[in-house]
Amino acid sequence: MNIKIQKTEKSRLEETDFDDLGFGHIFTDHMFMMDYKDGRWQDPRIVPFQDLEFSPALITLHYAQTIFEGMKAYHSKDGKINIFRPDVHAKRINSSARRLCIPEIDEKDFMQALTALLDIDREWVPKKEEESLYIRPFIFGTDEYLGVAVSKTYRFMIIMSPVSRYYKEGLSPISLMTSGEFTRACEGGTGNIKSGGNYASSLYPAELAKEKGYAQILWLDNKEHKYVEEVGTMNILFLFEDELVTAPLEGTILAGVTRDSILTIAKAWGYNVSERKLSIDEVLNRAEDGSLKEVFGAGTAAIVSPVGRISHLGKVVTINNNETGEFSKRIYDELNSIRYGEIEDTHGWNLSI
Repeated sequence: MNIKIQKTEKSRLEETDFDDLGFGHIFTDHMFMMDYKDGRWQDPRIVPFQDLEFSPALITLHYAQTIFEGMKAYHSKDGKINIFRPDVHAKRINSSARRLCIPEIDEKDFMQALTALLDIDREWVPKKEEESLYIRPFIFGTDEYLGVAVSKTYRFMIIMSPVSRYYKEGLSPISLMTSGEFTRACEGGTGNIKSGGNYASSLYPAELAKEKGYAQILWLDNKEHKYVEEVGTMNILFLFEDELVTAPLEGTILAGVTRDSILTIAKAWGYNVSERKLSIDEVLNRAEDGSLKEVFGAGTAAIVSPVGRISHLGKVVTINNNETGEFSKRIYDELNSIRYGEIEDTHGWNLSI
């Protein structure tokens, strides 16, 4: 793939406050774009970060034919830039693409675009601990048409943002409330892909939870409203005395990259790992009898987010005295040590540039 490169005339690096990054509102100097038309992806280019101009009839604005990924790059102690498991993200965006009738991206082209953009904007990767460069690849339909149909044209883009922690609480426990009458996903739906519509439909229940003092929704299954599935922005894991449990990948939850990484490490550490249905009643009962030791979310943005309280139908339980657990801290440190190049990457997860 021959990528055309147009560099910015003036970098915004010097005017960026790296002591106050927040999450997702500061962007690097450049972005990648490539268009699909006439049956093929073409015109790959890196250009200065800029606004886009589209018709009000853009099909994605009306029918949400759009998908995305989220990954991170880290400044390694040896001066290299480590991208964490980009190959898995390349595969997953194509899985999402198939479900929404979007043309797939050749994985080699995906990786070339990613590394070329990151190499140009490598100075934007924060050097402080707990900070990273968030990378957002996304694809959307670009036909101008007010009818429900598969778009014939698309745009693939990558933008990047230097970030600090996703949750201001960091590793301090957050609180969750179950989804009640609301459903995030059902069998045969799109709960297992990264589609914008999945997140839009979760916003209203999440706002109701925040009004009641909870950080996020703990989603239950759509049929019985009984089994734990995931949190609004993360997978969710439960550590019992003898078992680490998370929901199975049966089409309603996202196959999280951080989730998979944690399960892989936990198995290597000798933990009994289960991907099984877990009822909210079991969670509450075992929290009360003390056999539920820790609960934590897992995702690219937050990495690991301990959970200290869970509310279900008015009943509230506290996990681990609302304190960060030993396992949560250990797995968080392990993942960070791999990503920042502080320990050997025995799994081959980092791509270094």
